[in-house]
Amino acid sequence: MLFIKKMNEITLVVVLLVGGIAFAVGFLARKLLAQNQVHSAEARASRIIDESKIKAKEFLVDAKDKSVKILEEAKEEERKRQELINDQERRIDQKEERIEQRLKQVEKEKGNLKAKAIELKKIRQEVLDAKQRQIERLEKISNMKKEDAKKILLNLAEKKYQEELVRNFSKLEKEKKEELEERAKNIMTQAMQRYAGSHATEVTTSTISIPSDDVKGRIIGREGRNIKALERLTGVEIIVDDTPEAIVISGFDPMRREIARIALERLMEDGRIHPAKIEEAVAKAKETIGKKIKEAGEAAVYDVGVAGLDPKLVQLIGRLRFRTSYGQNVLLHSIEVAHLSGLIAAELELDGSLAKKAGLLHDIGKAVDHEIQGTHVEIGISILKKFNQPQAVIDAVKSHHEDYPFESAYAFIVAAADALSASRPGARKDTLENYLKRLEELEDVVMSFEGVEKCYAIQAGREVRVFVNPEKVNDLGAVKLAQKIAEQIEEQLNYPGEIKVNLLREMRSVEYAR
Repeated sequence: MLFIKKMNEITLVVVLLVGGIAFAVGFLARKLLAQNQVHSAEARASRIIDESKIKAKEFLVDAKDKSVKILEEAKEEERKRQELINDQERRIDQKEERIEQRLKQVEKEKGNLKAKAIELKKIRQEVLDAKQRQIERLEKISNMKKEDAKKILLNLAEKKYQEELVRNFSKLEKEKKEELEERAKNIMTQAMQRYAGSHATEVTTSTISIPSDDVKGRIIGREGRNIKALERLTGVEIIVDDTPEAIVISGFDPMRREIARIALERLMEDGRIHPAKIEEAVAKAKETIGKKIKEAGEAAVYDVGVAGLDPKLVQLIGRLRFRTSYGQNVLLHSIEVAHLSGLIAAELELDGSLAKKAGLLHDIGKAVDHEIQGTHVEIGISILKKFNQPQAVIDAVKSHHEDYPFESAYAFIVAAADALSASRPGARKDTLENYLKRLEELEDVVMSFEGVEKCYAIQAGREVRVFVNPEKVNDLGAVKLAQKIAEQIEEQLNYPGEIKVNLLREMRSVEYAR
């Protein structure tokens, strides 16, 4: 056991010695390796430093070479620039020398001119003095002043050539007048040849075809209530006679006749004819007329080729469709005047569009002259100013009846075109116009009374139907008002036979049961 113990101690010692030796050897090995690595890194660093020094020297050499090159190029450019500057300075010096020489020459010429001017002034004065001396000598010899001699010479010349001048002037005036008249005739003829519109005249009656004579009885109604209601609402006279399958509408106002015609046609289509239905049909007919007026205005503007008009002004143009003048439809007349004005303006090398507009609008006042006091010329001027129309158009409207002086070429053109349109054979009828004017005057007299809502002249002016406001006029007042109207008609109007004043007062009370 002791031996074993000794052996273990010896083994332990040996192991410890071996471990120590191994540690020492490893330590020494690591130290040597580290020293080798340090020496290797120092060598590499030294080598890198040497290479960097070499490259730095090369860079310095290249940079020096490049700087030298750039410096040389800059010196070359500076030399060239200096040469250019020197060249420009040389040219400037040359120009200055030439300018100085020119100035010297101008100063010299200026001096010469002044001298010549002084000399000429002196010569002129000598000439004037000599002329004055000659005049004085002549005055002394002739015993006559210069002004007197001048008057005598002028009188002699006037006497000698007066007759000849008068003859030449008269001849020229006659030739020019004939030439202008011939030119005007050619222009008018060409305008008339290039435009040939229809000139059908309006009449005072309209005829409606009916499917059978049985319809006549329904139109008349029980005790005539239907036909009376229709006449009262439309202001026309419905003539139901023995004429087969026809009813005649009589009235001087084309719009009233058209309303009555449309209403009757709708009633016959519907088949139900009674006062309430008649009122409805008349109301719808008035709406239809409004649409027709708009369409007529738009068609007229399109036909003439006038653009840019206000829709309200176009509406007024359409109203001319239901207005007549001396039996001639005013809208058709206005369209014709517009076309003729445009053609005449084209011949005179003026603005044809402006002339057309003036021709189309020359009678625009007639659209409302029965509603507004004043002549259609004055009303037309107000309308055109309201819608900001060109002054040339307004001047043409002012002058087309020579109420105002002609202030532009377009005024003459429209007046000429208006005369051409009115003078066409069959275009106008004076007798018819006088008749229609008498009926309008009759209605105007009646409408002047207070309390009158509307009135209609019927029976060719032999009867006037008056509708009064029941709230303003009572039964007794209606009788008195009818008498006053009759007396006023007798005083103001001239008419054959007698005129019946038929005054109507209608009171309606409407209530609803709910």
